[in-house]
Amino acid sequence: MSEHDAILRVTGAAALTLVAVACTAGLAEALRRGRGRRTREREHAEAVRRHGRHGSHGGMPVPAIPVIPRQRQTGPCAEAVRLTPAERDAFAGLVRRFGEDS
Repeated sequence: MSEHDAILRVTGAAALTLVAVACTAGLAEALRRGRGRRTREREHAEAVRRHGRHGSHGGMPVPAIPVIPRQRQTGPCAEAVRLTPAERDAFAGLVRRFGEDS
């Protein structure tokens, strides 16, 4: 085996090792976050069951559970422009011209 092949093999092995370590660390972090969220949800459910209501729970803070933000109930404001009769006629003529081209 030449020196060039050995360097490539060692470099490739090091790169694969680094990728495996990064994936393992990411998976461990994801599992840790998920376990923490389940614990907070369980504490919240226990507090609701104990006190029978949502809210401050007698001074106990409500845990922050990540959620999708609420969507707007209404769309943007509609704009309206009043046209004079001459402008309306000109617009109608323009629409007719575009209709003739197609």
